[in-house]
Amino acid sequence: MIKMSEVGAFPSITVGGVFNVTFGVYLPGIKSSDGYEVVVRIIHRDDRFDPTVRARDFTLDWQAGHPLDLWSNTVPIAPVANSRFGREGVYLYRYQLWRISGADRKLITLWFTDPFARATDIGRLSAFTLAPLTASFQWTDSAYRTPELDDLVVYELQVEEFNDTFDGVIDRLTYFQSLGVNCLELMPVTSMKLDFDWGYGPLHYFAPSARFGGPEGLKRLVDAAHAAGIAVILDVVYEHVDQMFCYYMVYNDVYNDAAANSSTGAPSSPMIRGFNKYGFGPKTDFTADFTLDYFLSANRMWLDEYHVDGFRYDEVTDLYEPPMDAGYRSLVETTYRHSLGIDRFRGRGAGYSRIIQCAEALGKARDVLRQSYTNCCWQDDLLNKAESAMSGGNLDESFAHQLDTRFIGYPDTKQVVDASGNQIDMPVAPFQYIESHDHSQLIVFAGTLDGPLAPGDRSRFYKLQPYAIALYTLQGIPMLWQGQEFADNYPLPDSGLSRIQLRRDTHWEYFYDDKGFPLIRLYRRLGSLRRNNRCLRSRESFYYFQQSLQGNRVIAYHRHADAIDGQPEEFAMVVLNFDDAVRTIRLPFPKAGVWREMLDADVRSLDITVGADGEQQGINVPSNYGMVFMRI
Repeated sequence: MIKMSEVGAFPSITVGGVFNVTFGVYLPGIKSSDGYEVVVRIIHRDDRFDPTVRARDFTLDWQAGHPLDLWSNTVPIAPVANSRFGREGVYLYRYQLWRISGADRKLITLWFTDPFARATDIGRLSAFTLAPLTASFQWTDSAYRTPELDDLVVYELQVEEFNDTFDGVIDRLTYFQSLGVNCLELMPVTSMKLDFDWGYGPLHYFAPSARFGGPEGLKRLVDAAHAAGIAVILDVVYEHVDQMFCYYMVYNDVYNDAAANSSTGAPSSPMIRGFNKYGFGPKTDFTADFTLDYFLSANRMWLDEYHVDGFRYDEVTDLYEPPMDAGYRSLVETTYRHSLGIDRFRGRGAGYSRIIQCAEALGKARDVLRQSYTNCCWQDDLLNKAESAMSGGNLDESFAHQLDTRFIGYPDTKQVVDASGNQIDMPVAPFQYIESHDHSQLIVFAGTLDGPLAPGDRSRFYKLQPYAIALYTLQGIPMLWQGQEFADNYPLPDSGLSRIQLRRDTHWEYFYDDKGFPLIRLYRRLGSLRRNNRCLRSRESFYYFQQSLQGNRVIAYHRHADAIDGQPEEFAMVVLNFDDAVRTIRLPFPKAGVWREMLDADVRSLDITVGADGEQQGINVPSNYGMVFMRI
């Protein structure tokens, strides 16, 4: 079993003021008794570009009998003349693997990064810091509680593209609140080998990106977000790895060496089996105990040390196939059980954990929700319908049905256990979105400007409005992708490195212009409405199929929440017009009373008085817009 206390790099200082660092790395099957040797190379970061200063090499000791073949040693960081070695500061390190046969010493792997590094520099260098006193981060979120699943409004972002660093994201917390957002989904934040990359070729699993602000920066972001009532979940990539990941590259090098020299055997990788079928990288083996233990250790660290609220698991669509699916189910269940002991996941009265575990399970979302401890999922169905309709395709009942998760077969709950081991129902729901990092932004499908990788024509921003209204008033968990709220207009190639290695910085200037500002206003109104009205967060919808889509592109439905715990019954009537002209629709309002249009209630007053339950009323719906009536 992995023990995080014996792997990684751990600085210390003696009574006499001499720095030491204890290193540890697991290399299952690679043993000193077979002639292998592991070397750690260390240099002070401020010396790395000085050609007169060489890295210092230290040999690690193989711990005979250790079940995971631990290599470790405590090495002194004593001062070295004409260098900064031995001084305080950040140090960089990497490992090498050698094989010794008689008098011959052969380099097997020139460079592999620590798979358990807690910090890194930019690129493939692991890092640690020497300082006499290192104060632990002071958390202030003891009173914070993760929001209930049905209350979530999620905002997906890539840190660098959004606002450069973790601190840049902190600077936008008030902005998120204004949109009704109470959960941030961060695209991969662990250190990568490239200057810019989406992070879906993971190399480190325990080290927040140095470019983003490193470990302290991520902790500051999570703590500040929690102070603002906003959850933070991490997009984690466990289905495949980068080809330079230790447990692929080292074992591949050993295999190639063994093939050339039959006197040595070739141990198998403890984590890797083949390649992802889409070419994303070496595929992790979820039938292997080491793989599950490795990723469970990562999850525990993020939950315990970084106070994150959960995970978005990448590529579960491909992972959820026998026999790998059993490993995935084990990972999310064990992570859930661990979370039962963490205060922020405890709700009022409910015994289930509020941890957010979201699977990207595009074609298997319903099965994953029913069969695992996953409580939410990515699925592209609504996005695909929106792209088709925006491109001029038919807007039919299937679009309306996507707004009602019960109608399209998603379960409401999943049976799990509470902290006492008793069976209990936990809410489950899909994420619902019209944009994500994996697709061109929706405005692109309404028309583009000229040029290569032509951006969307933002003069058609108004066509986005009914989709935004649908997003905030549907069943399920609304998710925004960065910039959609002011019609950011990046296209995305279908394939190639430009999908993941070309920065698409958020156009914050669009927030102020005559196209972005009306959208921002709409999103803020919608965020307030969803936050303040239970019926818009409920599991109950009714689609007016007889009145909708009658020779036009108008869709109507109502949302409902029962009276509960002293709170009155609530209704909302939602009408969406995707046409370029004003359309009229007659609807039977479910309850008598006064119904007020709320989207524009801050600028005009529009009330409808309904004399009896089910009485029909005519509504003129503005083009490419919508209306939300609340019974007051």
